[in-house]
Amino acid sequence: MAFEFTPAARIEALAAAQHTFFRTGATLPEKFRRTMLRRFDAALVNWEKRLCEALWQDLHKSYEESMLTELSLVRGEIRYHLRHLREWMRPEGRPTPLKLLPAKSRIVAEPLGQALIVAPWNYPVQLLLNPLVGAISAGCTAVVKPSPHTPSVARVIEALIREIFDEEYVAVVQGGREVNTQLFGMRWDVIFFTGSPALGRVVMRAAAEHLTPVVLELGGKSPCIVDRGADIGVAARRIAWGKTLNAGQTCIAPDYLLIHASLREAFVGAFGQALRELYGDDARTSPHYVRLVNDRAFERVAGYIPQGKVLIGGRTDAAERYIEPTLLAEVDPAAPVMQEEIFGPVLPMLPFERIDEAVEFVAEREKPLALYYFGPEAVGREVLRRTSSGGACLNDTIMHIANDQLPFGGVGNSGMGRYHGRESFEAFTHRRSVLQVPGRFDLPFRYPPYKGFRWVKKIL
Repeated sequence: MAFEFTPAARIEALAAAQHTFFRTGATLPEKFRRTMLRRFDAALVNWEKRLCEALWQDLHKSYEESMLTELSLVRGEIRYHLRHLREWMRPEGRPTPLKLLPAKSRIVAEPLGQALIVAPWNYPVQLLLNPLVGAISAGCTAVVKPSPHTPSVARVIEALIREIFDEEYVAVVQGGREVNTQLFGMRWDVIFFTGSPALGRVVMRAAAEHLTPVVLELGGKSPCIVDRGADIGVAARRIAWGKTLNAGQTCIAPDYLLIHASLREAFVGAFGQALRELYGDDARTSPHYVRLVNDRAFERVAGYIPQGKVLIGGRTDAAERYIEPTLLAEVDPAAPVMQEEIFGPVLPMLPFERIDEAVEFVAEREKPLALYYFGPEAVGREVLRRTSSGGACLNDTIMHIANDQLPFGGVGNSGMGRYHGRESFEAFTHRRSVLQVPGRFDLPFRYPPYKGFRWVKKIL
């Protein structure tokens, strides 16, 4: 079935319709937002089977993994917003200084307006619909664009959105690079983009033409450090899971491993055992092992394997876009596998003798989206103090994303802005400062010729 891109004229018409609709004020009341969120949640239940089938078709993603890493996160986000929306919308009073009395001060949360949400292919449901929850909660309209690299998911999401929302409120557009270029060249009130740092720069340059605020959820090479004192069995299992989840096509997957030289041999054995427990003796036959999204991704990731000594895995099948979970040693830090985000199930491993070496290695590179440390908690806290990353876990991987009350986002090369929970609401909200002054009470000292200024100066 051919994948149809949205015509340019149609995109312009949708944006114009949403501009008109937003100006009616229909999206502003709390009742409207709640109704839309509940409708959204009910639709996810009704469309669960179709979404999971599409994820299997595009990524070979099992029902269980689809629920855990995609649909459950979106539904959890909706429930969290429904519980807290009234509190977030409530005007926030602020103190007023003596010099401004009898005025009153407050901050009002108002929607930014028309939102553009552009999602990647690796978690094509979660990374499109989770930001949409924030846009709805904040009272915005939204144009959302799925990735063309997961066409089955893109079609299902378009049908779902059309069923539950009027297009003047939320609409789906489809397309590739040309459609992206058109969208980023248009005027929006906020752009939410998830993708690579290279594309993030393109988005930011385009947004600068209209001074449009952006939320950029990017990626990078997230390091994983295994230090002396770590529980090797636990560390190997959690790293193996985090690295092979979605076949490594996860923006916060451990990208490379820094391991204390004394733990190398024990870790290799424990890592192999962990992979067998997760996927059996042959991951290719596991119903829970995902495939690479397309031939281009397969060729790129498979090309990293010869750049080190294969200790575990290394087998590939181009016809299936299958790459076995692979652990590499003897890797040159200057090799592409250590310079580019891998985004696949290949894990290069480098030894260190002192934790200072590992910290320096991380700190001298671009700030990653995530950092993982396994070892004594006190040392882990010191590692975090001396490095920077979007998020972090001590003695785990990935799981910081599962806490609704922790913001998710990058820093530096790995992105800007954050979302999840309240931060999703804030991402699409303008916090408007309001000073309310009585109409009939006017202090004369602020006007020329500034009578009594020497007394006024004391309270300024």
